Parts: sequence; structure tokens; C-alpha cells
Amino acid sequence: MNASHRPVISATGLYTPPESITNAELVASFNAYVERYNADHAQAIAAGTVAALQPSSTEFIEKASGIKSRHVIEKAGVLDPAVMRPCIPERGNDELSVMAEIGVAAARQALANAGREASDVDAVLCAASNMQRAYPAMAIEIQQALAIEGFAFDMNVACSSATFGIQTAADYIRAGHARSVLVVSPEVTSGHLNWRDRDSHFIFGDVATAVLVEDAGIAPVCHWDILGTRLKTVFSNNIRNNFGFLNRAAPEGEGLADKLFVQEGRKVFKEVVPMVSALILEESARLGLDPQALRRLWLHQANAGMNRLIAERVLGHEASEDESPTVLDTYANTSSAGSVIAFHKHNRDLSGGDTGVICSFGAGYSVGAVFVRRAA
Repeated sequence: MNASHRPVISATGLYTPPESITNAELVASFNAYVERYNADHAQAIAAGTVAALQPSSTEFIEKASGIKSRHVIEKAGVLDPAVMRPCIPERGNDELSVMAEIGVAAARQALANAGREASDVDAVLCAASNMQRAYPAMAIEIQQALAIEGFAFDMNVACSSATFGIQTAADYIRAGHARSVLVVSPEVTSGHLNWRDRDSHFIFGDVATAVLVEDAGIAPVCHWDILGTRLKTVFSNNIRNNFGFLNRAAPEGEGLADKLFVQEGRKVFKEVVPMVSALILEESARLGLDPQALRRLWLHQANAGMNRLIAERVLGHEASEDESPTVLDTYANTSSAGSVIAFHKHNRDLSGGDTGVICSFGAGYSVGAVFVRRAA
């Protein structure tokens, strides 16, 4: 690698929607829907041709996930038992789209944290689990809103989109094709969650993150060296979203269920935990790092149990909150943004020379790991 083409993380940014939903609010809404559904289908349920829906509870949600609340772009529609989806008005083609708007907010914060002007940026990658349209690319819209020259494109690797984006940005730096790249992850996950599904109605929240990846030669003094990155994908149907332009469905109705987020949670847990743990351990060995000496693990915020087990396998002991911080309880699963939120909120206390890993995992399956070291 050219010594002058060494990628670092200069800064991060975070946009958090002002509205949030507690588990108690969510359970009240869901159970009202269940009561209405069971009443409307009482005869069929009695005849055994339709299964009665089961209510949810705050205890069930917290035991299953560790989530206590989540931020959303629009709260009222989600909590209305007759609607149970975010009601976000469609915007005109000349208006800034919702995803671009929150992505720009996160990007501006990252630029400010790095002391950088938008004109200094060469490229924008919009890396997220779902785009609100096929084209023009969300990334190009964000690029225009920030008045950035150069190029931009969208990429989707579900919950690993941000880490895959960071490696892509780092590769542009290494190759000398760019000196400053914004990786923006606007995640409006409330739009592709089935709020009527007891097993998953509590999982997701909305947010946007931004990571500024730059050449070390222009980076601020306080930055994170990217020691190495590792990506892996293995096909699996255990996490799936079938929505697309070839199978458009009406906004309401039973036919919509598989066009939203669906997963086999127990299978995901069983198969993903060893895959993620092995990848971190293997890449640590390749980089000459002692995994047990990693100062901090910023893991994908999907499930508290998964994170506990992954951290234990990597560190060789049960991780403390300091070693593997959690934002899942208040943000819920924010898809690709989760590990970046954890990094953004929990890195300033580390000292020069401390190492850690930003790691995501999710549908695909996909796993992305970015090993970093605090600049001395």
C-alpha cells in the first residue's frame, strides 16, 4: 500500500429521530390489534380454520431481544391498531426525500466533527438495507444536497451495508481514487417491518449514521486507523424481504406479509454467532492482533443474547458493558447503522493505541468487520 494512501476513520455522525416508542406503548397497540383480529375471526377460530393471535408483552420483548424502546420517523401510524405502519407523506420529485434528509443530517455532523467542508469530499456511498426508490440513487441525492463534486452510488448488504461501505471507501483511499469518502446509512426500518407479527413487531427502529473515511495525510489528529477489514457472505433464506418492483402488493392485506421483514430467529442465532466469532478471530490472527486484547467490540445491535455470546467467544470471557457497549435497549435494531451508533457513542474515552472492531452481521447472510486503532 502506498504510504500516503492509508485509510482512516476521521469522524462519524448520527441523526436520531425525535419520536420514540416504548415497549409498553408498542404492546398496547399490538394487543389492541390482536383483540380486534380475534373478535373479527371468532367463528373461524372456534371452527379451527383460523388460528387465534397471541398477545405480546413487555417481558417477552425484553427477554427475546433486550430492546426497551426505539426511535421512529413517524409514531402515530405505527401505534394505530387500524394502521400499524409509519404514515410518511410522499414527497414531490423536487423535494428532498426522507432518506436523503436524515442522511444529510448525519453527514453534516460527521463533517463538522472532522472540521471538514463538504467540498473536501470526493465520493458518497449510501449504504443501507432498503432504499425508498430504485433510482436516482439516494447517494446522488445526498451528494447534491451537500454540494459535493465527484461521484456517488447506493449499495445494499442488509445489516452489513455500513461495514461493507467502509471497506469500499477504504479501498478507494488505498487505490488513490479518492481522499475523502462519506459512507451514509439512513435506515427507515419502520417502513419494512411487519408491525402485526408478534415475533418481530418490536425489532426495528429508525436512524441515520455517517462515517467519514479519509486518507491519513489529510485526517484530523483525533482519528482511527483502519488496520484491516474482512467481509463474508453466505446465502440464507432465514432473513428475507421479498418486496420489489416485480411483486408489488397493495398497502394492506394478508398478501403483504412476506413483502416485509421475515426471519427464522432461532436459526439465525444458531448459524450467525459462530460465523461472526470465527471471522473476527481469523482476521485478528491475520492482522497479528490478540483478540482477547481488543479494547472494545462495537457489535451489530440486533439481539443482546447474540452479542453476549459473540463477545465471549472473541474475548475469552463474558464481556462487560465497557468492552461491548449496547445501544440496542434505546435504539433497537437499526440494521446497518447499529454498530456505527455503538462506535459513535462509545469511542471517545479510549486512548491512543487502543484497538477495537466494528462488526455487523445480518441478512444474506453477511458479516463485515472493520478493525481500528485509536491514533496516538
